[in-house]
Amino acid sequence: MVPVRLTGPRLAIREFHHSAADVDALYAVFGDREATRYLPFEPRDREDCADQIEQYLEEAQQDERTVYRLAVTRRADADAPSRAVPIGNAALTLGGHRSADLGYALRPDTWGNGYAGEITGLLCDFAFGPLGLHRLVARVDVENTASVRVLTRAGFRLEGRIRHDVHLRGGWRDSFQYSLLAHEWPRAGG
Repeated sequence: MVPVRLTGPRLAIREFHHSAADVDALYAVFGDREATRYLPFEPRDREDCADQIEQYLEEAQQDERTVYRLAVTRRADADAPSRAVPIGNAALTLGGHRSADLGYALRPDTWGNGYAGEITGLLCDFAFGPLGLHRLVARVDVENTASVRVLTRAGFRLEGRIRHDVHLRGGWRDSFQYSLLAHEWPRAGG
């Protein structure tokens, strides 16, 4: 495994560590009802979050890695590892035909700072650069207007509405599907 490390102006994206701090940080996102409102699962408990990180580390060890679930930290904290507690996560799940699904989630107290846009940009640079992908796809709950703005600002195009995409909290939820091709990403370099 070659550990992933991506850096932007304000954020650093790295592999998760199986540490109490990273488990607590993931729980602060995945255990929070507001943070998971638009995610395709119910809030998780701390033990589930510890299991998730264990799974992320196993996925990272695969010879042909197809899943990148990464911790998002503030760059100012990255120089002091004891303070570099994740504020969210970022994900790329590779599929066939040089494509991947893109996703992210942040703690609610960090919303509104432009972090989701920076995460999206870093993941696009990684996907279209070192990974050599051709297409990225992102699905977003139709009520998640903030993520719709993030994706459209990054150049993603709406492909359509997926009806009854997720059954959650006693009802069906629709999703919008967005995509971005390598030649549409201005920093793809080719």
